[in-house]
Amino acid sequence: MTPEQRHEAVQYRRLRERPWHSPPHWKFVGQRQFIISAACYEHRPIIGATHERMTECEAALLDICGEFATTIYAWCVLPNHYHLLVRTDGIEELRGELGKFHGRSSFKWNGEDQCRGRQAWYRCLDREIRSHRHFWASMNYIHNNPVHHGYVEKWQDWIWSSGADFLERVGHERALKIWRDYPILAMVRNGISTNRCLEYRLQPGSW
Repeated sequence: MTPEQRHEAVQYRRLRERPWHSPPHWKFVGQRQFIISAACYEHRPIIGATHERMTECEAALLDICGEFATTIYAWCVLPNHYHLLVRTDGIEELRGELGKFHGRSSFKWNGEDQCRGRQAWYRCLDREIRSHRHFWASMNYIHNNPVHHGYVEKWQDWIWSSGADFLERVGHERALKIWRDYPILAMVRNGISTNRCLEYRLQPGSW
C-alpha cells in the first residue's frame, strides 16, 4: 500500500467506527482452540477489490466470531484469503455462520463486480490447536502472513490484522522471543523453507 492508500483505508475504518477489540490474554489453555482459514476461489483477490470491502469483510468476520467464539486471539484478512485464531465450544456453529457469510458476501460482491455466477469462495478449513507450541506458531503465522505475501514489510503496517495491537501489547522484545521460540515451521508455504523465512523476516527494523 502507498502512504496515500493506507491513509485512505485508515480514514475509512474510522468513519465505520469499528472499535479495536480488547485483546485476550494470549495463552494456550488446552482444547477447543482452532485456526480457521478460507480462501477465494483460485486465490483471486476478490476481497481486496476495494479497501471498503476489506474492512467490511474484517468487520463481518469479527462480528461472527464475537457471537460464536469465546475468544478471538488473532486474525488477518488479505485480498484473497483470511485466517482466524479463536477459542470456541461450537466450532460447527461457527463454521456454519462463516459459510452463511461466504454466501451473502458472494452474492453482494458478484453484484458489485458485475460477475453473477462467479464462485467467490473455495472452502473454509479449521484445525484444532494441539499444543502450546502449535498455538504460538499459529499466532506468528497469522500475523506474519501479510509480510510473507509481500503486501507490507512490517506486521503493524497491515491494518486488517491484529498484528499491530499484538506488538503494542506484548512489546518488541517479547514478540521477537515468541517468533524465535515458536517458528512457523510447516505452516510456511510456497516453497519457502523455515530457515530462509526466519533469515529475511528477522532483519532489524522488520517490526
